[in-house]
Amino acid sequence: MDTFNDIKELISALKREEKLISEMFSKRKSIDYKYSDAVALVDYDENRIDYLIQRSVLRENGGLLELDDQFLEFFEQILDVNEEVNLSYIDENIRNIRENIDYFLNENNENKKYIYLRFIKKTFRKMGTVTLRSVVDLRRNIENTFKNEANYKNKQLKLENLDTKRKVIENLINHTLKLINEDEITFFNRALDEELNRIIIELKHQLGECSHNLIEIEKQIIDYLNQIKHQGLFLEKLRKLKHLKDHFTIEAETDIKQIIASKNQVIFETRITEPLNLSLDFLRESEKAFEAIKKVAKNHKNRKQYKPILADRISDEYLESTIENEIMINLEEIRNKFVATSDNLFNFILLYDFLKEVDFEERVTLFCQIISQYEEELVIEDDFKKTNGIEYAIVYSK
Repeated sequence: MDTFNDIKELISALKREEKLISEMFSKRKSIDYKYSDAVALVDYDENRIDYLIQRSVLRENGGLLELDDQFLEFFEQILDVNEEVNLSYIDENIRNIRENIDYFLNENNENKKYIYLRFIKKTFRKMGTVTLRSVVDLRRNIENTFKNEANYKNKQLKLENLDTKRKVIENLINHTLKLINEDEITFFNRALDEELNRIIIELKHQLGECSHNLIEIEKQIIDYLNQIKHQGLFLEKLRKLKHLKDHFTIEAETDIKQIIASKNQVIFETRITEPLNLSLDFLRESEKAFEAIKKVAKNHKNRKQYKPILADRISDEYLESTIENEIMINLEEIRNKFVATSDNLFNFILLYDFLKEVDFEERVTLFCQIISQYEEELVIEDDFKKTNGIEYAIVYSK
């Protein structure tokens, strides 16, 4: 089995066959895609189909084609159309964060500490998105199961299993919040990273939203299970009555005749409306009709006509647009200006004008970030200096 040589070859192949891949992805659940249909979409060039099969983009089975599982899962994750609740992924992220926090606390090298910190921030960012997506997928699966599953026993079983997944998500949320608020207080006190603080605030907001949705999902599952139980009892009783009727014992073994005799409902009959239209001759010639018309007109005359109350004019203050400016630190711009100087990196950042107040600790963090991202463009010497209790390596541009 061949593989793609690099990312450019992969992207070029997907771009070249975007029509075929898009068609197969949209029809992934509705039809079995035939090899002959795929050949027609690539201008009858079978070599292009074989190229995708050899590189595991497509799989062939008995004249039928389908997208490989890893590509199918990738497309569904990116487009947010996957229907499976990926709980193991959330649990794995929590474990990876705990491991990298331990690495961070044990590491003395600032560059390596920043690498661990960057991984932790990236994983926290993903956890909020994945948890939200899992809750959305869970709600969608619950509704689809209740509406589309015809077998009542399977419907009940699937809903109970989905409720188990809900409990797992709820436990993972609690473990994540416990990790942030209780278990790793030392790490958050040492990290002192502004971006990490923003990520944690956003993550707590996302997890809070997920928790509220899980409460509604629990109510929905309980309601659906009660409906299934009620409908199941009704169907069970109906089957018993049908069994008695088929064996001609329903009248002997039940009191159905007495019950039907005591009921007068005609709920299955359609209501027939019979409007009464009076003739014009009767209205013109009958005095009683004239008196009735005057009485109705008098009642309508005394009615008050309510005019809708118009809202006050919107104040101009609410229509004025306000703009807030925030100065962001651009690492690439700092790198470009540093390359044009002969100063060492730490001293350059220490004296750099950021157009806003940047304290010493944040400048040290920027020093580590630039080294981590542009290491190939820098010369890190064995010489060290110390400023404000911080020992740093002398770094120049190449």
